[in-house]
Amino acid sequence: MTGYAEVSREVAGSGAVLVAVSKTHPYSAVLEAYAEGARIFGENRVQELASKFPLPEDRPEGMKVYLIGQLQRNKVKKAVELSDRIESVDSIPLIEKIEAKAAACGKTIEVLLEINSGGEEQKAGFRSEHEILEAASFIISSCPHIALRGMMTVGPLGFDEGKNRAAFSYARSVFEKMKAISPSVDTLSMGMSADWRTAIECGSTEVRIGTAIFGERA
Repeated sequence: MTGYAEVSREVAGSGAVLVAVSKTHPYSAVLEAYAEGARIFGENRVQELASKFPLPEDRPEGMKVYLIGQLQRNKVKKAVELSDRIESVDSIPLIEKIEAKAAACGKTIEVLLEINSGGEEQKAGFRSEHEILEAASFIISSCPHIALRGMMTVGPLGFDEGKNRAAFSYARSVFEKMKAISPSVDTLSMGMSADWRTAIECGSTEVRIGTAIFGERA
């Protein structure tokens, strides 16, 4: 058995949505978590999503898969075809590529824009409030095949409580401004196994938890 049931009980009390991050774990573990009530799964890489999960039409009822890792432009077509949401969109050129591939597929794809809330050089994500809000406005005005649902961030490396709280609070302030741009914006995804409680205290509406559900990565 996975740890999904225990984690979900605690997360449910906060009202946040739980994404079970199954990266490096086999599809059999995904099905175990599904049997325990999991319906939304997160994968970091398009290649693993493609090799692990059945095609969308063949997945168990209600199962959704979100791509939560950094997306390379040469993988956009597969990401659009196989995922229900792309949660790591970090540039306008990438947005343009997603729009083109979604239009070609005749599909509307949900996205979250990623902000680098800790200002870390080694991390992806829009670098400023201005950049991410400009990207949000671009989607709303120019991308009919993209449904903007909100934004995501990854806490600073090292899981320092003070730094995490500062980064999450900053992300929340930007999220409130994004909500004012479009009524479709309803998701602020932040928090993982080590810091999700802090993230929820700072306003997260979705947490991405892997280790606490599936154990250490293979």
